[in-house]
Amino acid sequence: MKLATKRNGSRDGRLLVVSRNGLTAMPAPDPWLTMQNALDAWGQAEPVLLAIFTELNADPSYGHAVDLKQLCAPLPRAYEWLDASAFLNHVRLVRQARGVAAPESLEGDPLIYQGGSGDMLGPHENFLLRNESWGLDFEAEVCAILGDVPQGIAAADAACTIRLLTIVNDWTLRNLVPEELAKGFGFVQSKPATAFAPFAVTPDELANAWSGGRAHLEMRVTYNGQTVGSADTGPEMHFSFFDLIAHIAKTRRFCAGTLLGSGTISNVDPSRGFSCLAEQRTRQTIAHGKPLTPFMSPGDTIRIEAFAHHDGMSPFGAIDQTVVAATAADTR
Repeated sequence: MKLATKRNGSRDGRLLVVSRNGLTAMPAPDPWLTMQNALDAWGQAEPVLLAIFTELNADPSYGHAVDLKQLCAPLPRAYEWLDASAFLNHVRLVRQARGVAAPESLEGDPLIYQGGSGDMLGPHENFLLRNESWGLDFEAEVCAILGDVPQGIAAADAACTIRLLTIVNDWTLRNLVPEELAKGFGFVQSKPATAFAPFAVTPDELANAWSGGRAHLEMRVTYNGQTVGSADTGPEMHFSFFDLIAHIAKTRRFCAGTLLGSGTISNVDPSRGFSCLAEQRTRQTIAHGKPLTPFMSPGDTIRIEAFAHHDGMSPFGAIDQTVVAATAADTR
């Protein structure tokens, strides 16, 4: 099943059920007017929404055309946003760039931080950059949208807590990171609002590409019109989503509507390109003694899209954003 949220003037938008090809949609019926409403009562909502999804796929004339420009993040605001670094190659490269050693527990204990979730960007929203010296970078990730998660759940039991999957652009202001982390209290200013793909799908929509708590897809990154990354999102995800869920729930429970990111997709093979500029800059530093690629500037564009290996389909649609210089009048 495929879902989306349409702007309607409210903070939480209007939940849509979308056809598998992403072309037509129907509003979800009462009482599931928003995605959060549906997540809160998933056992009752899922069969009703699935019936609409089935009808949309069977009859092309059923529903209305989808306007991607009208779609916001599937959850425009969420109860929680947690982001991991499950791809250890990314951790090692980025820490090497900062001159910081990877922790000894890297392979046994996931790195996860808790970020801001009150304002999520839609797939076609411009990124307003207030200061180019902050070092703006994109990060392509897979994201799980969770139902209720009980405290102490084991990784082996965590599959039932994943309601939907999507992809994100987890924007980072790289030059603000070192000073924030040096305080020993985590990210705040260096992690602005995250952008989301237009569609979120139930794991079964990925068919065999969803296996062992990992999405096995090609994450294609196009920067200023040039494809710079085609990373495999599956085999090198060291910690699965099941592992990550067990980790975050060790000491507390989580409510439906929690978002959990995989961290930047990263492959050891450099021919797969990169899913963030920080990795490219690190590789350039290793090869040339200094980074050659600058961080982002106003006018730069970024497109992030995941494709299934088995059929070439794009289940989540694309994140397609432009960096714009913020003015004094901009409040977002």
